[in-house]
Amino acid sequence: MASNTEDELAGTEQPFVSHLIELRDRLLRAVMGVGIVFAALCAWPGPRHLYDFLAKPLIDTGVHMIAVGVVSPFLIPIKVTVLIAFGLALPWVLYQVWAFVAPGLYSHEKKLVLPLVISSTILFFCGVAFCYFFVFGQVFKFIQSFAPKSITAAPDIEAYLGFVMSMFIAFGAAFEVPIVVVLLARMGIVSIEKLKAFRGYFIVLAFVIAAVITPPDVVSQLALAIPMCLLYEVGLWAAKGFIKHTQPPDEAASSDRAAG
Repeated sequence: MASNTEDELAGTEQPFVSHLIELRDRLLRAVMGVGIVFAALCAWPGPRHLYDFLAKPLIDTGVHMIAVGVVSPFLIPIKVTVLIAFGLALPWVLYQVWAFVAPGLYSHEKKLVLPLVISSTILFFCGVAFCYFFVFGQVFKFIQSFAPKSITAAPDIEAYLGFVMSMFIAFGAAFEVPIVVVLLARMGIVSIEKLKAFRGYFIVLAFVIAAVITPPDVVSQLALAIPMCLLYEVGLWAAKGFIKHTQPPDEAASSDRAAG
């Protein structure tokens, strides 16, 4: 079995310069992919419409924003377009990364890396979508309900973008909990049994994290902590099957002999 795994990488060695050339080509393709998506978004629906879409949860509560900076009405929609273009082109970017590193991996390592990359990307965007379509509307309504009637809320568009991006990152990272659980179990750092025993402590930790990284309102804190707790259970369930199907050939054979 050891000779078979060693033969998997036979003939894949390349000179160092060739690796640099391939890396440059992959990077250029990734940047071109993002640039093409950016140009398409600028043509339709356009940066201002994309920013209007991003601001819709706040605007729906009756709040209007202002632009403090002289060039903010131009730069902020362009920033939003770049970020959306990168998000839409991310599968292409990740493919370029995978195409560069895959030839140097064994078959069982490919089974380990590729599902993690795909699932972590999907989970991150699920967190972003959950934050936009569910959390924002509830949070903004909750905040406006506490605002004194003598105050007219008119946040700056740049401040709103910063708030939105921090919330997107927080929820996207929180949705990576199953990936962290799977990696801890697969790398042997913590056993699945210990992770199950840690369940109660994680619930407390999830609410602490939600209280720190979200606005000081109950709605957003619950909206972050509860999915983290549920995703922790998903990670425990996924870790069992992931460990079984990503073992190196020699370890898999020895475990089969032990089971027999």
